[in-house]
Amino acid sequence: MTEPMPMTPAPAPASPALGGELLLDARQVSKRFGGLVAVRTVDFNIPTGSIVSLIGPNGAGKTTFFNVIAGVYELSEGEILFNGEVVVARQRRTWAEPIFWFLIPTIVLLLAIGTLLMGIQVLGELLVLVTLLGVISALLVALMRPRWYVALLARFGIFRSSRPNEMVALGIGRTFQNIRLFANMTALENVMVGMHSRMRATPLDAAFRLGRHNREEEAAVRDARKWIRYVGMAGLENEVARNLPYGNQRRLEIARALASQPKLLLLDEPTAGMNPVETREMTELIARVRRELGITILLIEHDMKVVMGVSDRVTVLDHGEKIAEGSPDEVRANPRVIEAYLGRGAASA
Repeated sequence: MTEPMPMTPAPAPASPALGGELLLDARQVSKRFGGLVAVRTVDFNIPTGSIVSLIGPNGAGKTTFFNVIAGVYELSEGEILFNGEVVVARQRRTWAEPIFWFLIPTIVLLLAIGTLLMGIQVLGELLVLVTLLGVISALLVALMRPRWYVALLARFGIFRSSRPNEMVALGIGRTFQNIRLFANMTALENVMVGMHSRMRATPLDAAFRLGRHNREEEAAVRDARKWIRYVGMAGLENEVARNLPYGNQRRLEIARALASQPKLLLLDEPTAGMNPVETREMTELIARVRRELGITILLIEHDMKVVMGVSDRVTVLDHGEKIAEGSPDEVRANPRVIEAYLGRGAASA
């Protein structure tokens, strides 16, 4: 019997209707690198509770599109909504953001100068101290970008796309095409890193080992062990990541992503380099994550057996453009897809 998982979203139906509520909605997304157009005006959405796959030949723009969704790349055109909120789009009025950092401290500083000129020494020095604290606080807020700060900027028409760490906090977890674990850390420590965005203890709590920090640390260790067991790596918690077999390193990446409590899980070629047994087990794990945890999944994968076996919908990119979209059976029979993978002759045969 599977042990209940910590802090998981509510379960979703095993076979969600693709016409349901959208979790992610990408509209007219384009990404250019100089003169190279990697993604061209792509419309793409992911219904809540579904498994959607993104496929295409090498160089089709799949990973670039993934990185735009994850907040790694600024897009060139279009916008991406997550849970109905615009999280990625072209920057707007970012030149005005520093005004928020320095406006109030500047006013206080002017008051301090005026007070000092009037000979009120103590009050003037106090206002200078308040100015310095104000500048430091403003810069810390700008660096951490809490939700209230982002909402305040939006009220004045200032927008900056969410960064990768902010995407994780919003509920988007991911793995990578090339495994990116902390090689010299244990499996347990790697998974605990994934929980960082959900922890609330402050540096002060950690420095003095206060109760909140200790309780949170103990809970993180327990939850990390559960996630490691969930992906089939029980007993390997203390193994250094670089010493794990390749298949387990892939599983560990998924465990770390799950530990961040995602609503949407981005899997970039999770079965790449695996043998048939490992591929089958990974496919079963992906289906189980959606079925048991209710997590929506976007999958990039070259193994068509995996894609066709686990996906509710498949979208095909070629040279940065969407050329087909539909159920696995519809996409498999589409002449443009056959042409993209096998050449024009195969499509007309």
